[in-house]
Amino acid sequence: MQPRSIAATIAGVLVLGAGLAAFLVPLGHAGPYGIPGRGLVGGLLCFAIATTLLVRGTPRVLRVAAGVAAPFVLFLALYGALAEVEEVVVLDPDGAALRLWIVDHAGSEWVSMKRAKADQNTLDGARLQLLRSGEMRCVVPHVVDDPVANRRTFDLRQDKYAVQRLAGALGLFGDGPGPETVTLRLDPCE
Repeated sequence: MQPRSIAATIAGVLVLGAGLAAFLVPLGHAGPYGIPGRGLVGGLLCFAIATTLLVRGTPRVLRVAAGVAAPFVLFLALYGALAEVEEVVVLDPDGAALRLWIVDHAGSEWVSMKRAKADQNTLDGARLQLLRSGEMRCVVPHVVDDPVANRRTFDLRQDKYAVQRLAGALGLFGDGPGPETVTLRLDPCE
């Protein structure tokens, strides 16, 4: 049986912390607990890797494999957790509880997503509940099919959300909205 190295112990504790963060950070938001989408896989894998690195007697080949996988899995869990650190709103079409980043411009609230997601949830023109800052209210999302609005929403999110800036710097988001991105203006219900 080989003793754990200090590096394996430190890595195990860091990975365990990232895994916990992926599940605990969403608890800080008002409203329903959001299963951590992209962080779910990373969080669960972090627990497996941490166990592999921290438990005495783990075969060396497993420890090496865990050490190689740790940076990728750590990134997934941290990205999932960091995406929930800043303001997240919940738009609730038929109980789907879409968790989104939101920006304000010219007296309106704006979100963006892939067109397929907006279509799948039949968001355009629907009367939905929006949870923002602990308050629930009725909104009507309208798809604004305009490249200028898409770019403006992307840029405003870039200014507001540190994790989007980080993801952009790492090459995950690109330098603007993708061709499949749509922007939705959230109008108050009348």
